[in-house]
Amino acid sequence: MIKQELTYWVTLALIPKMWTKRKNEIYVRCYQHEPQISIVDLFDDSSNWDLVGLNDVEKSQFAEARAQLPNNSFLVEELIAQGYDILPMTHDEYPKILKKNLQYNAPTVIYTKGNKALLQEASIAIVGSRSADTLSLTFTDNIAKKAVSENKVVVSGFAKGVDRQALDSAVGANGKSIIVLPQGIMTFGSGFKQYYKQVAQGNVLVMSTFAPKAPWSVEFAMARNPIIYGMASEIFVA
Repeated sequence: MIKQELTYWVTLALIPKMWTKRKNEIYVRCYQHEPQISIVDLFDDSSNWDLVGLNDVEKSQFAEARAQLPNNSFLVEELIAQGYDILPMTHDEYPKILKKNLQYNAPTVIYTKGNKALLQEASIAIVGSRSADTLSLTFTDNIAKKAVSENKVVVSGFAKGVDRQALDSAVGANGKSIIVLPQGIMTFGSGFKQYYKQVAQGNVLVMSTFAPKAPWSVEFAMARNPIIYGMASEIFVA
């Protein structure tokens, strides 16, 4: 996918105060329209807005978003230059399980760094408390190691407690893991340093669904949880 298209996809994903489901519905209408309306034409030709059913508020949101295209073009350049990948929902490498599980609520765009092949592999998630007791952490450790022995990817939210135990147990057993961030992927510098070896070896992939430079927040931590569930074919509760 060319950089210009990625800029438009990022612009769609970053429209504020519009639900992800609505953004995806709009694009599906573009795809189903005869002739098809490209993501570029959706923004550049405002006559298409009536064709896909935008209301007056949404037209205003798209007009404001269109003004951000130059800034988002620089953002895309920066992401690519730093080795990140941008995967719109139409991309071949976008995780199929995420679209299957979340359908219209699947993130319009995800940002990743690492081995994208992990996005298509059998996966599990282990969820539980940030202040988990020893029994819960032992359970998590056992399940993660079992997943590694079965060549499954362990999906982790990178929170303290069960999430971090699942990740570290998988990594410690030379297994594979996907880290789902509660923040923008460009703000995860310390984490990339900590897991640099595993990312470089292709055993860990980091992904985010939020604006690339967005800091951690409680709101994002809550919004990340459905993504963890959506990325897993099996879920264990510790």
